[in-house]
Amino acid sequence: MAEALFQKAEISVVQVAEYSQLQSALERVLAPAVVVQFLKKVQSAGLRVRDWQGVLDRGIVEALDAELKRSGKTAKVLYGLLTMSDQGLMREFYLSKLEQVEDSLRLKFSKVYRYY
Repeated sequence: MAEALFQKAEISVVQVAEYSQLQSALERVLAPAVVVQFLKKVQSAGLRVRDWQGVLDRGIVEALDAELKRSGKTAKVLYGLLTMSDQGLMREFYLSKLEQVEDSLRLKFSKVYRYY
């Protein structure tokens, strides 16, 4: 029987309400129906899509998500309320959602998807 060499540690979210609110907003703006608008905003801001801090600083999430905007909180404020471990989980969630964007869109917006 082969043993697993690596097992990902499960980290629990501490600030559940804030994390859930931000996660839901990201799911909405990265949904297939809205993701083109998101990528256009990232592109027009001169950012790379993986620049999470830049996306937060420019207010891109709340600009596209009416529910978050109505809450009176910004993505940056919610992110700032999270613990360091929650912030790490949120960055990981965001980056994983970016990798799920349809290949044709990733090709169309290849400039914002570049690493350099």
